[in-house]
Amino acid sequence: MSEVTVALRYAKALIDLAAEQNTVSEVKDDMELFLKTIKGSSELGAVLANPIISHSKKTSILAEIFGKSVNKVTIGFFNIMVNKGRGEVLVTTANEYINLYNQKNRITSARVVTATPLSVANKQKMLDDVQKAIGGTVKLSEKVDPSLIGGFVLTVGDRQIDTSIAASLKKVKKDFAQAAIK
Repeated sequence: MSEVTVALRYAKALIDLAAEQNTVSEVKDDMELFLKTIKGSSELGAVLANPIISHSKKTSILAEIFGKSVNKVTIGFFNIMVNKGRGEVLVTTANEYINLYNQKNRITSARVVTATPLSVANKQKMLDDVQKAIGGTVKLSEKVDPSLIGGFVLTVGDRQIDTSIAASLKKVKKDFAQAAIK
């Protein structure tokens, strides 16, 4: 069974438990904190994935790091995962939990890449347009890539809109190459 399949099962169980305890949003915040911590500490990820380190040592490390800052449901879940020998799947499970939370709350992630930073007004206009087109809430992240020359590349889910000048130039180049062949 793939790691994502296992993680998705655990994430579904966790979201059901959190719903029973009325802590779905709090647990989502805990999962984001966990992922941020793992991203900042490769050692913690290595410890959780290492089968040589005892379960009790892993749970005590997690309790030391997260015990005072996360919900009791979350720390209990961490303990269960580690004691079942699934510490290496915690990161993927946290990602899957956040994905399930976003699906249930109709939150979509979108990413816009522009040649120069967007103004506040342009960012808000783009956010409003995307929200109107797909419905629900949109989390828009930005990235600046000067190689686009101008325009933008908007990615929402598996859809992409590329209005960049760099893409237009590539298309023109391809069209010229096709015309030269004929």
